[in-house]
Order: sequence, then structure tokens, then C-alpha cells
Amino acid sequence: MAERTFRIGGELEVRRLGFGAMRLPTEPRDARAAAVEVARRAVDLGVTLIDTAHLYGGGANEELLAEALHPYPKDLLITTKVGVARTGPGGEWKLDGRPELLREQVGAALRRLRVERIELLQLHRIDPDTPFDDQIGTLRELRDEGLIGRVGLSEVSVEELARARRTVEIASVQNRYNLLDRAYEDVLTACEEAGIAFLPWRPVVAGTSGERDEVAAVAAETGATATQVALAWLLGRSPVVLPIPGTASLAHLEENLAAADLVLDAGQRARLDRLAADTPPGPAV
Repeated sequence: MAERTFRIGGELEVRRLGFGAMRLPTEPRDARAAAVEVARRAVDLGVTLIDTAHLYGGGANEELLAEALHPYPKDLLITTKVGVARTGPGGEWKLDGRPELLREQVGAALRRLRVERIELLQLHRIDPDTPFDDQIGTLRELRDEGLIGRVGLSEVSVEELARARRTVEIASVQNRYNLLDRAYEDVLTACEEAGIAFLPWRPVVAGTSGERDEVAAVAAETGATATQVALAWLLGRSPVVLPIPGTASLAHLEENLAAADLVLDAGQRARLDRLAADTPPGPAV
């Protein structure tokens, strides 16, 4: 069975199967109450890694998690992302890695999450319009000032990861990756070699894995769902992989987390390994 825990940055021990909070609605009131219940249930079921971002509702998702979970259990890590803002010409969302904007969003995240330090902060995307070194250097400064504990990146190439590591230690990478979409295989390999946590977003292809005959067959053989097979495959792919499936449903939450107990045999894994990585990219998160 795959290892159940991983130490991010060699220090922060979390259970490898986490929870992505992006899908939790913050309004209307009844939907928000249900979302709070899902977040609390995730922690009750043993989740110790929750992923959010400024982009998710302009910080509203961070506020929801604080409402649901603060004061936080000592072993709970909530990681958030910065670097996307409503600074486009018409007030639309755009990549924005200007140092002053990154600092502003970190300060807002600290207030919304009700913490004095964000233990893992990830750059949501590298902004092509802001010098690379300015973005990474600002994250290093925020770490040195004690406002964040560790630095992560999202949707980066091997070259970008290596370049960032020359400025600051990188504790995590959050790239699109799943059973049917392995475009970032080289980045996962680089993370594995360096002991960097790899948080795949879109880990179950929006629930469509079961449309592939081989996945459906393995699910039938194991008595599991296709989603559980996809997550179990990820957990067995590398010890640095920390899937963060998201849902607003209690039933789907329990289904997802049960994947930690699913064991695929060597033959099943080999069949799944041969599946083509031919699904189109998902929406940016």
C-alpha cells in the first residue's frame, strides 16, 4: 500500500489525500452552510491538507474555510495561492505577479484565514508581464519576513521550477495531472527527484475517468468507483503525489477519501499506465 503521509518541505507532515476547496460555494446562505459542513466533515475524516486560493471568490473561499475550521487543528495545513487579480482592463481576472500585489494578497489571506503565517503559499501562475525574478524574489522576502513558511508554484515547467529554485527553496508544485492527462510527467519526475510535493489539480478528469473502458474494468474488478481508481492510481504513481480532489457533496467527499484504502495490483496498474494521455486541458484553477 502507498505511503499515507508526506512531509512537505521535509517538515509539514500531511496525509497524502487532501481536499481542494475550490468547489465549495460561499453563497447563498443554505449553500454556504452545506459547504461549511463539507469542510468540517473532510477534517473529521482525517484530511490534513486543504487547498484554496485568492482566485476562488476573491478570497471568499478563504473566509469560508476560516468560518468552518478556525481555530484550526494543529495538524491541519491550509495552503492558498496568490498572483491572480481583477486588474484586467475591464476589471476581469488576469495573472498579476507584481510584488505589491503579491504582498497585498498575502496580507489579505492572513486576515481572512485568521492566521499569523501561511505555512505554504503557492504562486497561482507565473505572470509573463512581470519579471520572473521579481515574483520569486518577493515570495522569498515574504518567507524571510516570517509571513509565509514555505513557497510553492503552480503550472510550471521543469525549466521554470529549476530557475525558481535558484532563488528560493520550493516546497510544492501544483500542476494539472491525472490518469488520462500526463502532460507534466517531466515536472512530476523533477519533483520526485528533489523531494518536492506534487499536488495534481484536476486529479479525476472532472469525474469522466469511468468513460474509459479500462478504468471501468478495473473499477468493476476492485468493487470501487472509477473516481476511486483514478485517485488510487495517483497515490501509487509516486510518494510525492498529494491529490486534492474537490467537491461540494458529502457523498462524493466520502467516496474520494475512501480511495486511500484502495489497493491496485501490479497488473491493474500496468493496464492503467498504458492509457493514453489524450484528454484536453481543463479550466485554470
